[in-house]
Amino acid sequence: MAPRIMSCFGKPLRSSSTKSSKNDVAATADAAMEEQRRGDGPILVELFSSQGCKISPEAELLISRLGRGDFNLDRPIIVLGFHVDYWDYMGWKDPFGSSQWTVRQKAYVESLQLDTMFTPQIVVQGGAQCVGNEEDNLLSSIASAPRFPSPNFQATFQKPTPETLQVSLSGQLRMKIDHQGANIMVALYENGLMTDCPKGENKGRVLSNDFVVRRLEKLCTIKDTSAKKNISGTVNFSLWESFSSNKCGVVVFVQQSTSHHIFGSQKFDINV
Repeated sequence: MAPRIMSCFGKPLRSSSTKSSKNDVAATADAAMEEQRRGDGPILVELFSSQGCKISPEAELLISRLGRGDFNLDRPIIVLGFHVDYWDYMGWKDPFGSSQWTVRQKAYVESLQLDTMFTPQIVVQGGAQCVGNEEDNLLSSIASAPRFPSPNFQATFQKPTPETLQVSLSGQLRMKIDHQGANIMVALYENGLMTDCPKGENKGRVLSNDFVVRRLEKLCTIKDTSAKKNISGTVNFSLWESFSSNKCGVVVFVQQSTSHHIFGSQKFDINV
């Protein structure tokens, strides 16, 4: 069955502040970590968009400016862009769209108790959302987002084959993880993407995209872990033909298993 989708011009029908039994679980986890909320780590901002959505280019520009530091905020920001695939039927298949990113957005729609999926949508620290082209709401969500200590991972990069990037990570989360557990995720993103769009709602436009997630892998799942426990692991990314390390970066983030809240993130340049 096709996903229930709102027009990309629409807004969520119910606020993400709606309370439910699912959110009670998340609230319990948050309360246990309240003392660690005073960390100085980055805020993770995720954009869900599509080249097939007429107003997504506005959100893409906003997120590019945010990632470049144009807003001179008093806290570091990490930006990731996920291109969903459910607008492909409009006549233009987004070359960066993936059903994997659609599934990720759907998980947020459920955890935030929204009534529908829509683009462009921004999710801040996994726990708040707004329409992706609403600058004031975005900046307000960032200002009120909880902050956690940034992990102190060290990263090494290798290319065992021309088609593979290997990322090895070792360090501490600097964040206690309780029995509910968390996933340590590793994203490979690309900047400076330009696409001529001959069809669909953006027909005739040249679309610019930054911080586009090309690959996402799980390093490991952890629970009942102290903030000082050393964690290490390796992920392997399959590369695309035009891959250039100068245009790409890697983001590591810790995501709570039930609430989907982000409990810390860290960004790396690729030196290979």
